[in-house]
Amino acid sequence: MQTDLDAVDLKILDLMQRDASLSTSEISDRVGLSQSPCWRRIQRLREEGYITSQVALVNKRKVGLNMQIFAQVKMKKLTDDERAQFVKTVREIAEIQECYAVFGEMDIILKVLAPDVNWYQDFVFSTIMKLPGVESIQSIVTLSEMKCSTSVSLRQLAKR
Repeated sequence: MQTDLDAVDLKILDLMQRDASLSTSEISDRVGLSQSPCWRRIQRLREEGYITSQVALVNKRKVGLNMQIFAQVKMKKLTDDERAQFVKTVREIAEIQECYAVFGEMDIILKVLAPDVNWYQDFVFSTIMKLPGVESIQSIVTLSEMKCSTSVSLRQLAKR
């Protein structure tokens, strides 16, 4: 069950999604609450699913993942079981960061981080083409990253 978020909840979410390492004390100071009520709000936000996890973001380039590639996948007609197997398999492949079903000529878009084009070529043939129902792939190789954010905009909620 979800409850309405007030201005303090939105401030807490905004702070935590920008820096999950902040202590409850630091958050409470910034939102104008004492620690106990702030801690309770954070716990409620977790329990209600507003906060799904806390992670450390790794610098892609520092670990040698210099290319971000979007693979647009055309699928054959799949049964419900085949579609479920596709989703299960994609979720198990660590190199695929994101996967979306899309409208248009292509059916699926995958976001893949790769060290280089040769690695990606091997990955396409050894992994993506072997996924259930894959008919064809068109890849978009990014040249540079102009914006990358993990933050969700909360501005529209604050205006309610």
